[in-house]
Amino acid sequence: MVLMTVRLPRDATLAAAARKLGLSEDDVDAGYGLVPLDPATGLYGVRVSDEAARRVRPEALTEEGEGVHADPRIEPFGPPRPGT
Repeated sequence: MVLMTVRLPRDATLAAAARKLGLSEDDVDAGYGLVPLDPATGLYGVRVSDEAARRVRPEALTEEGEGVHADPRIEPFGPPRPGT
């Protein structure tokens, strides 16, 4: 999976993000949803499969801040310490 950032109007939906990227609603991770990253500028994050990300046309991501980003696994660094 990869994260993509897109600019959309305020109160956008996951379906609107999929349409902007030229993808179907099945291509986007509904469990992750549409995450507002900077509501003042309309920047949202959406998670899509690697295969779907390859199908996104470059002209769909022309505004500043839009693009494809890695989705690294987040986990603790080192073994758990007692009392933490």
